[in-house]
Amino acid sequence: MHHWIRTPLTADVVRGALELEPTVRGVQPHRLPAWARAQGADAQLSMVESQPAGVRLAFRTAATVIELDAHPTRYSYVGAPARPDGVYDLVVDGRLTAQASVVGGTSVAIDMATGVPDVRPGEPGTIRFDGLEAREKDVELWLPHNETTELVELRTDATVAPLVRAGRRVWVQHGSSISHGSNATSPSATWPALAAATGGVELVNLGFGGSAMLDPFVARVIRDMPADLISVKIGINLVNADVMRLRAFGPAVHGFLDTIRDGHPETPLVVVSPIFCPIHEDTPGPGAFDMAALAEGRMQFRATGDPSERAAGKLTLRVIRDELARIVAQRSADDPHLTYLDGLELYGEADFAEVPLPDALHPDTAGHARIGARFAERVLGASDPR
Repeated sequence: MHHWIRTPLTADVVRGALELEPTVRGVQPHRLPAWARAQGADAQLSMVESQPAGVRLAFRTAATVIELDAHPTRYSYVGAPARPDGVYDLVVDGRLTAQASVVGGTSVAIDMATGVPDVRPGEPGTIRFDGLEAREKDVELWLPHNETTELVELRTDATVAPLVRAGRRVWVQHGSSISHGSNATSPSATWPALAAATGGVELVNLGFGGSAMLDPFVARVIRDMPADLISVKIGINLVNADVMRLRAFGPAVHGFLDTIRDGHPETPLVVVSPIFCPIHEDTPGPGAFDMAALAEGRMQFRATGDPSERAAGKLTLRVIRDELARIVAQRSADDPHLTYLDGLELYGEADFAEVPLPDALHPDTAGHARIGARFAERVLGASDPR
């Protein structure tokens, strides 16, 4: 029998979350604070901000056994291929050591035609990592990036202390589902997690699947956060949701950056344009599920706009890249800490030929690895020693 030590799940152990909401079971990590969630009362955003991309338990311990009770909420779409259960990555002294998934939890099946969810409640489950070396070690337990996760209880057979990494820069990354980690097989394999590990920085991932919309409340959240480096990846959701035209886009970008600068006047700020995505390079949104692919059991996306509508100000990825480059060039004359990174440097047409987007929109794990390595090199000044 182990003599269990139970460690409170508080902000000094749970890293990468902006708020820990008390629940009946334990705590719910959120990547937006309550006031921002109230201003962005959208079902998609509510779902994705509660999915703990980049959130991890970080501590130092000599434990040989670690157990975590958690309650996942898993989302699926009626008629779409089933998604695998979320993965917990155990990283010890910087190396991925073990992986596990929680059995149980709540399932939510969303009817794409009506938007009505079918909610089936379930019970929490437990993951266990044992056989760890009986020595002091740095432990990070990365939570699944693609399922809502309530944390119930952390147990170890040795004491736990918050992990302290003095001098590490805090990097805040905001973006779309690609930053969130869509199609990556595990949370430490998303491109922001890989870049952070390579660059030796502390990640706060504000990538929100389908929800990077230049929302003013997100800019205010970033404004008020501690950060040593900020990057904002802008574009793909604005196109595939067809939310604005070129006339509104430029001022919205300026406003977003202005707000961030109110709190971070000299913090390095990188504006990143979209990676290569053939369906939206020259074809506006909205994007949609490819129903023929779904009928064959494949998840695939397509663009439904008319390329001729670019003349009326509809956005495409090429249009957005050109406009972002123009805006950053204009602003950087008075803001030497603002830079532009063309997303095609992270993943371009040649990369698509080698490592295609499996659903025509999101990179797979190999694509995330490529993007993460290039971001680390170009922005964080580090290369992967492997």
